[in-house]
Amino acid sequence: MRSAQDMMSGSQGNAQGHEHSTKTVQFISFRVGEQEFAIDIMAVREIKGWTDTTTLPNQEEYLLGVLNLRGTIVPIYDLRCRFGLGLTVATRSHVVIIVSVLDRTIGLLVDAVSDILTVNSNEIRPVPEMEKSVSNEFLSGLITIGETMVVLLSLETLFAQRPSEDASAVAA
Repeated sequence: MRSAQDMMSGSQGNAQGHEHSTKTVQFISFRVGEQEFAIDIMAVREIKGWTDTTTLPNQEEYLLGVLNLRGTIVPIYDLRCRFGLGLTVATRSHVVIIVSVLDRTIGLLVDAVSDILTVNSNEIRPVPEMEKSVSNEFLSGLITIGETMVVLLSLETLFAQRPSEDASAVAA
């Protein structure tokens, strides 16, 4: 697996003298629509194909329902909908990434898993300051891979609030 540094066009040289001071981190990258996102690989428990969920009443639109994963009831969140990009019409080609976040097991519905990215921590760029919106709080950084910008998500921030609390925060 090539690192982001190896894949970046025209980047050679200077980082070699600082390798001992940078930390290597790994992410799982995935696609939602035309955008590439990534999450810390240490949060990922498994990746599985889409299966129908059991819908629960009075839930946010982005909570598709729950599934029984070997005795554990796992809520499945539609990330496309969570980011305000519309509801996903899930098919067999979609993927659920099972993650562990804040002592909870959660499933993330995505279009496809792309790659495992290995990067030096100094290659992670901060999210530029933009108009304040709730969804920007979920972004923890950016990685450039060639011509592609990969958005790093903070699962802890994305799932820190329960859906009912999140809805009131958006409305406020």
